[in-house]
Amino acid sequence: MSVARLEIASVLAAPKIGEEVLLKGWVRAFRSNRFIALNDGSCFANIQVVVDFENFPEELLSQVSFHSCVAVKGQLVESQGKGQTVEVVATELEILGGNDPEAYKLQPKRQTMEFLREQAQFRMRTNTFSAVFRIRHGIAYAIHKYYHDNGFYYMHSPIITGSDAEGAGEMFRVTTFDPGNPPLGEDGKVDYAQDFFGKATNLTVSGQLQAEIGALALGKVYTFGPTFRAENSNTSRHLAEFWMIEPEMAFYDINDNMNLAEDFTKYLIKYILEHYPDDLAFLDQRIQDAEKQMKAELRRPMGLIETLKFVVENDFERLTYTEAVNILLNSKPHKKGKFQFPIEWGSDLQAEHERWLVEKKFKKPVIVVDYPKDIKAFYMRQNEDGKTVAAMDVLFPGIGEVIGGSQREERLDKLTQRMKEMDIHEEELSWYLDLRKFGGAPHSGFGLGFERMVLFITGMTNIRDVIPFPRTPGSAAY
Repeated sequence: MSVARLEIASVLAAPKIGEEVLLKGWVRAFRSNRFIALNDGSCFANIQVVVDFENFPEELLSQVSFHSCVAVKGQLVESQGKGQTVEVVATELEILGGNDPEAYKLQPKRQTMEFLREQAQFRMRTNTFSAVFRIRHGIAYAIHKYYHDNGFYYMHSPIITGSDAEGAGEMFRVTTFDPGNPPLGEDGKVDYAQDFFGKATNLTVSGQLQAEIGALALGKVYTFGPTFRAENSNTSRHLAEFWMIEPEMAFYDINDNMNLAEDFTKYLIKYILEHYPDDLAFLDQRIQDAEKQMKAELRRPMGLIETLKFVVENDFERLTYTEAVNILLNSKPHKKGKFQFPIEWGSDLQAEHERWLVEKKFKKPVIVVDYPKDIKAFYMRQNEDGKTVAAMDVLFPGIGEVIGGSQREERLDKLTQRMKEMDIHEEELSWYLDLRKFGGAPHSGFGLGFERMVLFITGMTNIRDVIPFPRTPGSAAY
């Protein structure tokens, strides 16, 4: 097989009838001991390989089974069957890696998501997950392209940090100490001054505070990296390790911030609609097939692709937190006691409230702005009413919040007073206060949960199914 190998995507994109080709990939199906559906991961589509069993020994063909890895050399011809324009008539066939069909953990049939999560070494070979992870790649690429084209600089924020940007305290400790015998101080507590970094450190929950340093020097920056939350949550929306995109912009107010968030998310969706139509079409059909077994009221109001186009083509609804609370208090679900969580001014909106606003009330993405200061982080700019801050959340159908952000508090006196109220010691964030003392400027930013965006665009229902190796409570396999 001296011919150079071609990827299936390139062959199908510009087929040359009569050309001799060498393809390598995994067998998706082997019908009638004659037709191999071959896929190499370069695109959603398979290519059909026609094997004349009279030209190949039975011993060789018997090794071809579901997800065997093979190399095929042959001639590209117009297809005689339905469903494909070209196929390959094999002249040479080599088994690169066979399968024991009885021992192989995946079978050529529909598998549950729960089962496939336990087989992460194989699940990317399935139609569903190969589509999901190609789209995940596409979104990641589009993120970098969007910010580069709009004059942002990519900034790497630290994974190990001594600060807690969220003030949640739910962080993973980073230490070199022997957990069974750490050094203790005179007060009987662990003496982290003797640790590797000379202080207590954790895995980061956000790169925002460091991104502010970048924004107040370079103008516009963004981070895109892993973040960690030691939150004991087993919901379909939470991971212990996930990826965040956090742009930070000097001279942006809260309205500029909202405009950027809307434009950015629309760009990502448009990019995938344009560049990954086959993967989206498969996932769309998958959802439609699954919903045939559901009650009508549980089905999506629109198909996946229709939903994505609708989001791109319509302005996001914008309203204040106070307006949102009033709408919820006057809603039928609230009056009939259908909401699980209470609604009152001063409490954070729950996922069920967010989804009702998006899916039932406005039927499109919603941006809620001006939240009560007591439920938000210390660094958010206080509004003139003394009760709210210039914070905003972007809410999407199906998943609720995908973006959280704010205008940052640039006024030193307001910031230090808020830190005192929240018992945050100034000496721990002296460098952060320096940004206000020396050349401070109004600035804003937000965080986009990458997996939640992938979840929305792919139509998957569990966040564990849009990251290759999910980290959740009690699970750190692979």
